[in-house]
Amino acid sequence: MVRDQRVEPDVELLWQDFHSRVTMSSEQLRTWLLTQGSGERAFTEDPDLDLPEPGRQILAVLRKRKVDLTRADIEVMRQAVDRIDRLLRTRPSGAAEDDQWRHALLDLGHDPLNES
Repeated sequence: MVRDQRVEPDVELLWQDFHSRVTMSSEQLRTWLLTQGSGERAFTEDPDLDLPEPGRQILAVLRKRKVDLTRADIEVMRQAVDRIDRLLRTRPSGAAEDDQWRHALLDLGHDPLNES
């Protein structure tokens, strides 16, 4: 059975918005999340299962083709775009807060130091 290769226009726009805000590759995001999640507890046999949310969900979407998105994936993309936009609007001025702010963005797959 051949799957319909078209997506709805609003999903197409969301896909573009998501990929313009999530500036890290799936491998970069996975590496960051593994670093964040490598604290006191040991990894299971599948370290991806131990990755923090919502980063793990964003990583799963990054690994998909647009035509394979589920409703849950679309919601993950909407939430990621909203969270990234909200964080970008509230950039702190202090150096200590800046690290927390940047790490919050990195957890969502956006590296503010790599903006074009």
